[in-house]
Amino acid sequence: MKKKEEERKKQIMKAAFNAVSQLGYDKVTLQDIANHASVSKGVVHYYFTSKQNILLELLESTTNKIYSYEIQEIGKHQTAIDKLHAYLNAVFVSPIENKKFYRVYLDFLAQANSNEEYKRINLKFYENCWGIGQEIIELGKREGVFSSDIDSLTYAKMMRAMIDGSLIQWLTCDLEEQHKFYKETCLNSIVRLLK
Repeated sequence: MKKKEEERKKQIMKAAFNAVSQLGYDKVTLQDIANHASVSKGVVHYYFTSKQNILLELLESTTNKIYSYEIQEIGKHQTAIDKLHAYLNAVFVSPIENKKFYRVYLDFLAQANSNEEYKRINLKFYENCWGIGQEIIELGKREGVFSSDIDSLTYAKMMRAMIDGSLIQWLTCDLEEQHKFYKETCLNSIVRLLK
């Protein structure tokens, strides 16, 4: 019974993600989420007490999933440069996936000013991202491929700012074919920054 409930909850979360990516945070309703999940609105209410509740859980689970995937991908490599390449490949997944995620994520960020829970989840996500960056930078410093006198936390923050800035600019320009250009340019810029 518990497994079935977990599957249903995942189905609703996936539907919420798709609904928000298509309709936007403000416009999406519980009925929209139910329609995307092919269930009744009552079923959505059974698992989540409100739109706010489902969207909070959606933001947390999505950012946790992304962090886990990034960690898994960099863990497959030994050198700092290979880990950096893996990190960028994990972030710049594909035009379709990046477009969906950043549409949802930017909508959440717009709500963060008035929502302490969103701020908390977002800060945790960034702390995780900075941790990945620090790990790569410290390894690169030990290997002698990155400058030994840079502060790893400061540069990890700049690294993530360059990644998100590149993806947001790519998204707002709406030039799907330039996804690879933004990824490669971002990677090269980060390598130059760290050297």
